[in-house]
Amino acid sequence: MATIAPARPMAGHVRAVIALLGLLIFINYVDRGNLATAGPLIKGELKLSNTDFGILVSAFFWTYVPAQLVAGWLAQRFCAYRVIAVGLAIWALATIATAFAQSFAVLLALRLLLGIGESVAFPASSKLFADHLPPELYGRGNGATAIGLSFGPAFGIFVGGLVMAASGWRLSFVLFGAVSLLWLVPWLMLDRRAPRAHAVAGASQPLSAVLARPQAWAAALGHFCTNYSFYFMLSWLPLYLVKTQGFTLAEMASLGGVIYLLQGVAAMIAGSLADRWMQTGWTANRARKTMLVTSNALVALCMALIVLGDPRVAIGALALAGIANGIGASNVFATGQTIAGPEAAGTWIGFQNFLGNASGIIGPILTGWLVDHAGGYPAAFAVAGGFAVLGVIAWGVLIGRIERIDWRAAKPLLA
Repeated sequence: MATIAPARPMAGHVRAVIALLGLLIFINYVDRGNLATAGPLIKGELKLSNTDFGILVSAFFWTYVPAQLVAGWLAQRFCAYRVIAVGLAIWALATIATAFAQSFAVLLALRLLLGIGESVAFPASSKLFADHLPPELYGRGNGATAIGLSFGPAFGIFVGGLVMAASGWRLSFVLFGAVSLLWLVPWLMLDRRAPRAHAVAGASQPLSAVLARPQAWAAALGHFCTNYSFYFMLSWLPLYLVKTQGFTLAEMASLGGVIYLLQGVAAMIAGSLADRWMQTGWTANRARKTMLVTSNALVALCMALIVLGDPRVAIGALALAGIANGIGASNVFATGQTIAGPEAAGTWIGFQNFLGNASGIIGPILTGWLVDHAGGYPAAFAVAGGFAVLGVIAWGVLIGRIERIDWRAAKPLLA
């Protein structure tokens, strides 16, 4: 087995890009998760059913998911720095406007707009990582974004929950949206200093070339299964803790925050550990698969424990599920970036995230229906566990070998 050379030191510009992208994803998940945290209050004020609330949560993904394909193309074709800036401005303004919504219809429209804005984050960040980092540092770069997607919900559910408990739900949307806009200040300064080679992407592969690769479909299926349990918890954990476990809003905020903090710590450790394994001789195939299979297997175990155990076991299993989600989070995108390389990273992740986030459309609505009509939360947790088992199969078997495609020499495997 060939040993990968020690990773090159990262330039100051690259470190700044990674730090700001981690903060970007943090903001992304604070803003998208605000609705779930405010769920107990919004449902009462607007007299929404569980199904109505599930539709609102899911609506974000009605635009977010198809927009992944467009965002991937934009990131591959134009300056990814500027694509991100425009997307953040859109979602920050949609977050602020949510504070003034007085009806289900207005909330629905703003969730759709939020999905359009947030769609740029992962395809564009993946393009920048593929441009700036060698494969043995993808875990570190994606670890930063994985920390963001874990600490974002932790911060949102904890701080947002406390703000809502003290001042109502509307103020939190104004505050979080306004803070989001402040991120643009250092990013636009960094953009002006960016190497001009990134103003227009170099040789890139079209979407048709990505769709012809069976690894892309397997990665998308694995991404869907990995995301299902994460979005299930992101969307329904506050309501589950308040309505089923009897927590107050402040108690829910504290426990939910701890679960996501554990997820963030696990993501940071798992991303760095996978990179270290590769630097000491492990292949990307071995390192990434170990993390992803372990992550999904642990989630499946946790969902079973929640269904079969008593309330104390359920709380412990939720915490372990947060850790399991963190283990996989920093490796899901690193896997796609490794296979695609700089020539197709934006397009590949756009497609992978497109199908992967379809779980965000299906999951919240299905969960709402299961809670209302098919046995309540135990049935919902069982379904999430079933998708985690499928994730083990997708990442462990169906994806084949995780290694970079030589696009110049490779021929499509699907006709």
